[in-house]
Amino acid sequence: MQRVKHARVKVDNQIIGEIKHGIMLLLGVEEDDDEKDLEYMVDKVVNLRIFEDENGKMNKSLIDVNGSILVVSQFTLLGDARKGRRPSFIQAARPEKAIPYYEDFISILRDKGIKTEVGEFGADMEVLICNDGPVTILLDSKKLF
Repeated sequence: MQRVKHARVKVDNQIIGEIKHGIMLLLGVEEDDDEKDLEYMVDKVVNLRIFEDENGKMNKSLIDVNGSILVVSQFTLLGDARKGRRPSFIQAARPEKAIPYYEDFISILRDKGIKTEVGEFGADMEVLICNDGPVTILLDSKKLF
């Protein structure tokens, strides 16, 4: 996730999602992710205090600042490049699992009243990110890092 001043995603040269101040989230789904992982990730993303307070300290969450979120699916986040020269994507969930997870993630955000924009699952997307800070945080529901 990245704290952004603005971000947008295009498909076929058309803007399909755009936000101002908020979070750009590149979401990768693993084959063994479940409901517990989904709940953990949503809670972490909306409540992580990465926005500055009146004293310039990162002390406010997306909810606190009434920010927006742009969610883009990105299976390449799960690329394992430890061996050889071509990453392996064996841990990435297949579309029949990843699409419902991605859609549920988005639905939960919207149900929480968060302005949520999205990319297009599986599409070749052009993503513009104006990282604020820069602030980039890696999140993993398995807590491996």
